[in-house]
Amino acid sequence: MSEAAARSTAPAGGGARPALTDSLASPLRDWLPRQRWFAGKGLPVTGIDLDAVTPLLPGAALLHILLRAHQPPAEEGPGERYQLLIGVDERVPPALAPAVIGHVDRGPLAGLTVYDALQDPRRAAVLLERLRTPGPLGDLRFHRGPHGRVPPGLPARPLRAEQSNSSVVYGDRLIAKVFRRVRPGTNPDLELPLALARAGCTRVPAPVAWFETYESGGAGEPTTLGILQPYVRGATDGWELALSRLASGIDFTAEARELGRATAEVHAALAGSLPTVTLTRPRTEELAAAMIRRLHATARQVPALLPHVPALRGAFADLAAGAPVRRAQRIHGDLHLGQFLRTRSGDWQLIDFEGEPSRPLAERRMPHPPHRDVAGMLRSFDYAARSHRPYDPSWARACRAAYCEGYAAATGCDPRADPPLLRAYETDKAVYESLYEARHRPTWLEVPLAALSELASPG
Repeated sequence: MSEAAARSTAPAGGGARPALTDSLASPLRDWLPRQRWFAGKGLPVTGIDLDAVTPLLPGAALLHILLRAHQPPAEEGPGERYQLLIGVDERVPPALAPAVIGHVDRGPLAGLTVYDALQDPRRAAVLLERLRTPGPLGDLRFHRGPHGRVPPGLPARPLRAEQSNSSVVYGDRLIAKVFRRVRPGTNPDLELPLALARAGCTRVPAPVAWFETYESGGAGEPTTLGILQPYVRGATDGWELALSRLASGIDFTAEARELGRATAEVHAALAGSLPTVTLTRPRTEELAAAMIRRLHATARQVPALLPHVPALRGAFADLAAGAPVRRAQRIHGDLHLGQFLRTRSGDWQLIDFEGEPSRPLAERRMPHPPHRDVAGMLRSFDYAARSHRPYDPSWARACRAAYCEGYAAATGCDPRADPPLLRAYETDKAVYESLYEARHRPTWLEVPLAALSELASPG
């Protein structure tokens, strides 16, 4: 830490926050829209408000910041909320050049450089030390799980992968996930693994520690900011393994069957440890109506979807007219091959219970029929098959069947026994995929469109 940074006074109090905002607003306005996890791409950031500032080191060398970014058209609204760990120094080593937010030319940090400290192993190590020490720190609260042990001095290794959050591996023993886009309330990526740990489910790594904040006044449910979990060293994720088997021409149905069994075990543990609900016909009709609204909203943004809309509406109408009563429970919410890790011993572990980050937190915490997770996996097998050339539809069909067989063997309930429900969820997932691909990976748009063409003409 430089002398200049050490001499700076971190303006954590509300009265001093405007001065720090004056320092950070200009570099952040340029830097935020370039980040993979920033939600408002394509629109300028017109304003920055700091909700909370907590120094993690003496002075202003390391600041934990919760901010709101304002963008048109709702510039006068509350703005989207983001979490940053900002390092402050006179000079930044060349290795950290990609982490630089900008040089400050005004306010209390004038003359210093600010950067994304989660990309700096030295500063990321400070976060681990805070997680070792339960209790309050400014607006933050640090907690440890019942069996959590955080050894001191583990070296930090920030993960460079593009994702919706930021992760740091510590000594190949622990991994911290820091949520970038922050929504009020308990994140399901903490809530569900804690519930599964209490239920004795070993398919999901149990949280070791976490940190959170409270909304103004400290009332209500805390807002989850980050989680520390065991790092599954030497594991291969299901997506990588499936692609390697495809490339080698090796059968994947045995693995798919085990993935179905693992999914069923997690679903059973969630149903046993958290409340379940009954979906009556009116509730099912509401579910189908929401899917129809998403279909039409997506078709307005993805014109290639328009020819399929009438037939796809039929899939959702069949759901509304189906069984009068169905069971709903807490589920993973964004299940695909990449969410499974195969350990060195050959076991499958399930990770990342955050759900689809673009959806509101309250929606991600709602109960759903387990078929929604199953549909996500069926779509993932299709993605894997279509990513390989030549495309072999029989590979996807075999894996999909084996997965459902494994699920049925563990629960006695085959997801294929309710075709309208499974088809509706698979259609809804493919609609979501079409919007994602149109926005982020246009060359992949043909994958969900091909699936939607098939789903529009079942049989």
